Amino acid sequence: MAQKGVQLDRETFSCSVCLDLLKDPVTIPCGHSYCISCIKSFWDEEDQKRIHSCPQCRQTFTPRPVLVKSTMLADLMEELKKTGLQAAAADHCYAGPEDVACDFCTGRKLKAVKSCLVCLVSYCEQHLQPHYDVAQLKKHKLVEPSKKLQENICSRHDEVMKMFCRTDQQCICYLCSVDEHKGHDTVSAAAERTERQRELQLRRQQIQQRIQDRDKDVKVLQQEVKAINGSADKAVEDSEKIFTELIRLMEKRSSDVKQQIRSQQKTEVSRVKELQEKLEQEITELKRKDAELKQLSHTEDHNQFLHNYPSLSRLSESTDSSSINIRPLSYFEDVTAAVSQLRDKLQDILRDTWTNISLTEVDVLLSQPEPRTRADFLKYSQKVTLDPNTAHTHLLLSEGNRKATVMRQQQSDSSHPDRFTSCWQVLSRESLTGCCYWEVEWRGEGVYVAVAYKNISRAGSSKECRFGYNHKSWVLDCYQNSFSFWFNNIRTPVSGPRSSRVGVYLDHRAGVLSFYSVSETMTLLHRVQTTFTQPLYAGLAFYCFEDTAELCKLK
Repeated sequence: MAQKGVQLDRETFSCSVCLDLLKDPVTIPCGHSYCISCIKSFWDEEDQKRIHSCPQCRQTFTPRPVLVKSTMLADLMEELKKTGLQAAAADHCYAGPEDVACDFCTGRKLKAVKSCLVCLVSYCEQHLQPHYDVAQLKKHKLVEPSKKLQENICSRHDEVMKMFCRTDQQCICYLCSVDEHKGHDTVSAAAERTERQRELQLRRQQIQQRIQDRDKDVKVLQQEVKAINGSADKAVEDSEKIFTELIRLMEKRSSDVKQQIRSQQKTEVSRVKELQEKLEQEITELKRKDAELKQLSHTEDHNQFLHNYPSLSRLSESTDSSSINIRPLSYFEDVTAAVSQLRDKLQDILRDTWTNISLTEVDVLLSQPEPRTRADFLKYSQKVTLDPNTAHTHLLLSEGNRKATVMRQQQSDSSHPDRFTSCWQVLSRESLTGCCYWEVEWRGEGVYVAVAYKNISRAGSSKECRFGYNHKSWVLDCYQNSFSFWFNNIRTPVSGPRSSRVGVYLDHRAGVLSFYSVSETMTLLHRVQTTFTQPLYAGLAFYCFEDTAELCKLK
């Protein structure tokens, strides 16, 4: 109760501005009290408003009240400091539910400041003093206050456990070492602690080294994030500018087409209306002439009739019907068709460009570890089909465009800008990014298993379009019983078990391309470490007629 009273006094005699006990207290007209310095500072900020208020009840005062120190409150504060604060300080030393209590204290126990591993007792500062003064007690091991001292007592022999059984990996007492742990590898707990301490230090060094390494990695990744964000922001900004320019260009072209149509419309309508007016005038003249002739036909006087007929019978020159050019009802439909054709071409361009944009992946520092077993590789299996538009005319595609065979007769005479014309080659329809795995089964004289950029040449010299003879393609040459690797017209011999099935693993981000001989086991034939700047496409090329290769279906 005393503690609660002191706490209440502290709240009652605290300044609501600084939240501390009142210093040089003053009471303002509304009855609330503050430190004189606190209320002065508060009102100094309100001087410009010329209205001063109470920080608690907000009552306003005009003019600013004169502050006079409250002598009675000042005396109460001095008394509170002498009694209340001392009581609070003393109360702070008593053990709470979460504290370790002194085992020697009677009544209300004080907090323990140390525990003795020899006495197995916890002491407050007063009762601990003999351990500092008595020679025998000075040898005892003092530790931070602990509630687990009884765990150092053997439950079977009620002795302090000062030994450690390495056989059973547990602390034991001396009687245990000559009883149920007899014959075991036992040492003193201190000796085991020394050994474990060395291990602990080594482990800490390893952890600290790993922390340093990870800190370096984190800093590198932070720089990577900064670079990615900067690159992305610039790409967004540049893309917005480019698209804005495209939109403006399209709007300009739209305005030009509209203006051209309207101008031509005006010209054509003017021409037609001019001809229409001419015809209408001719019709009016003819109607008038017809009326005169009709009237003349009813004239009974023969002499009058014969006198007037020659002048009335003469007709003005008629408009030539051929000058009226009646067009089919198409008019400006050819403009619409041209604009529609332009739209279709733009859609194709945007679709192809968007595919390249969507397949572009940010290069990150952390790459996937390369799989080890075929089951691991199959997790990255990629469905790959061949693109007929790229296939040489002597290649026959079958099995849903997964299989290619070299035929003696041409299979297609159609021309296409993507078709290989100099080499028996074909590329996949799908682009390959990220982590991908696929397998090729081949039969015959040999096959080239390749990957290439889409912009590899389709015609011309072999160095420009042949897989492996340029810097845009990488190829494993599988010829009868031997392997070799080609890139940029440089051949690298490859050793490994012959197999009619070749596995290809690609980690596009990490720049890893690996070829494997696949049988009951997988044997690495060749690995490439480079930087890929574009999406890749799987490729096949052949030696002789009747050679065949198939992109396998993988489960």
